[in-house]
Amino acid sequence: MITVRSLVQVQACLGWQGEGEEEGMREHRKYRESLRPQGARVIRVDGDERTVEVGKPWFVLLMRILRDHTRFQYKILTDRTAVDYPRRETRFDLVYSLLSPRFVSRLRVKVRVGELSAVPTRTPLYKSANWVEREVWDRFGIGFRGHPDLRRLLTDYGFEGHPMRKDFPTEGYTQVQYDATVKRVVCVPRELSQAPRPSSYQSAWKQRPGRKVVTPDA
Repeated sequence: MITVRSLVQVQACLGWQGEGEEEGMREHRKYRESLRPQGARVIRVDGDERTVEVGKPWFVLLMRILRDHTRFQYKILTDRTAVDYPRRETRFDLVYSLLSPRFVSRLRVKVRVGELSAVPTRTPLYKSANWVEREVWDRFGIGFRGHPDLRRLLTDYGFEGHPMRKDFPTEGYTQVQYDATVKRVVCVPRELSQAPRPSSYQSAWKQRPGRKVVTPDA
């Protein structure tokens, strides 16, 4: 339920004000600052685009207010992604990119999520959240409670791990190849053809005798 108090809290956090409210905002600035939702703050402003970091208890209410209230009208979820910080207690930053066609305004909402915790799905608010949440689950392993079809989207069936996590090896754990005996592509453990060979010189061309090497400074 969207209450007057919750709306004032969100307005104070985002710094929005309606027409004719300049004087009222100056008079009640301290009061509205005291109503700032716990854990919600504007952390970056790029022109007219704000990035808001919000705590998990306020996340669901904030997203609904931003979409439904006439002062905001962020009707479109343009993208969703995540950032991995392996050494942090709340490992992931989950980022939502919103667009308000009515006010030609963009907003990023960021919420911190632990490795073993989940966040409520936003598919009831934004239909486009269905696929982007599946993509984030596939790449980062962040769970979404109440999602109607939380399956992998980009990786193959039977894929183990989440490739966008920073502790996932660059070469992966498995590789695919064609098996002539079963006449289909199979997934097998990763095998490197040879070990990496470190080089002690900058360029192999410089080792050829009698060859003039043209450098950018020449």
